[in-house]
Amino acid sequence: MTTIRRFCCNDLLRFTSVNLDHLTETFNMSFYMTYLARWPDYFHVAEAPGHRIMGYIMGKVEGQGESWHGHVTAVTVAPEYRRQQLAKKLMNLLEDFSDKIDKGYFVDLFVRASNTPAIKMYEKLGYVIYRRVLRYYSGEEDGLDMRKALSRDVDKKSIIPLKRPVTPDELEYD
Repeated sequence: MTTIRRFCCNDLLRFTSVNLDHLTETFNMSFYMTYLARWPDYFHVAEAPGHRIMGYIMGKVEGQGESWHGHVTAVTVAPEYRRQQLAKKLMNLLEDFSDKIDKGYFVDLFVRASNTPAIKMYEKLGYVIYRRVLRYYSGEEDGLDMRKALSRDVDKKSIIPLKRPVTPDELEYD
C-alpha cells in the first residue's frame, strides 16, 4: 500500500533513484532544503511498503493579486511505479492546498516541449498550455507553461493562452 506523506530531511538521502530519469530536473541540496523549510505543505513523497520512495512532488505558492498561485516545481515517479496514477494523486494534493488553503487562482508548471507523455498527462488533469517559453531548459529546449484554473478564478482568466512565445527573462519569479 502506498503512503503519501510530507517530505522530510532524511528523504533527501533516499530519493536519488527517482531523479535518475533524464526528463527530471535535479537540483542541489540547498534548493530542496529551501522548499522544505518555506513550503512544507507543497513537498510530499509517495512511499512503498519497505519505505522505498516511489515519487515526490515539490512546489510552492507565489505571485500577487490575480497572479497568486500554486506552482509545481517538480513531480516525478520512479519508472517502476508509473502508470499507477501516483503523479495524479500528488498533483491533486498540491492543487488542493493551492485552492483550499492558500486560495490561489491557478496552479502552473513548466514541462519540456518534447515531453509528450507528461504533456498528455497534465492535459488529462485539466491543464492547458498557457504559453511557450523559448529556450527555457538549459538555454536550449523550449518549455511549456501549463496552467489549471482553481475555484477562485471563476472566469478562468488565468488560463487564456498567450498568443506569442516568451523568453525566460520575461517570466516573473517571486
